[in-house]
Amino acid sequence: MFNNPLARRKEEERIKKEGRLPPGQSLTLDFPVLHYGPTPNVDLNTWDLGVFGEVEQKMKWSWAEFTALPTVSVTTDIHCVTRWSKFDTVWEGVRFRDFIQLFGVKPTAKFVIAHCDGGYTTNTPLDIMMDDDVLLAYRFNNQPLELEHGYPLRTLVPKRYLWKSAKWLRRLEFSSTDKPGFWEQAGYHNNGDPWTEERLERRGFFF
Repeated sequence: MFNNPLARRKEEERIKKEGRLPPGQSLTLDFPVLHYGPTPNVDLNTWDLGVFGEVEQKMKWSWAEFTALPTVSVTTDIHCVTRWSKFDTVWEGVRFRDFIQLFGVKPTAKFVIAHCDGGYTTNTPLDIMMDDDVLLAYRFNNQPLELEHGYPLRTLVPKRYLWKSAKWLRRLEFSSTDKPGFWEQAGYHNNGDPWTEERLERRGFFF
């Protein structure tokens, strides 16, 4: 779309004027691949998604069962802590707040911990997960997710830096207490709001 730096800068300025570019971020037209560790081997015949913790009923879904659930499409901007932002991305999946109606969440649940293949976890307050644009997503820009972007399933939490949108999702834990995940324990900010540049908790870390 933009074949030269000048055109890209003009588009970035337009987005800034619209108030859509968080501080410290730059426009990208690509979708950079960033994650810790190798991509997992995925067999949809044995894959399942489970919920546990402060829920009324523990449940699991096979891939066929999960993809039979009603879906929605969300067009949103996404922001990475490494300072790139991508605009007007289109995602499809199960809306999180609709999904939890299938099993019920106890009043004691305050946080959602995403558990992923490879041992990765990340934590998000339940009230943030209840936003309209939060999905359990398995399609991106009208195509199935690519493996390096979380195939077959990831969370999408657009109001937080993208590390909170967990790739290769396998379990959702509902907890009464906060449980910082992989990057949070490594020094990333526990909340991760791009609009207030909540990048890092500890002094001495910077990008």
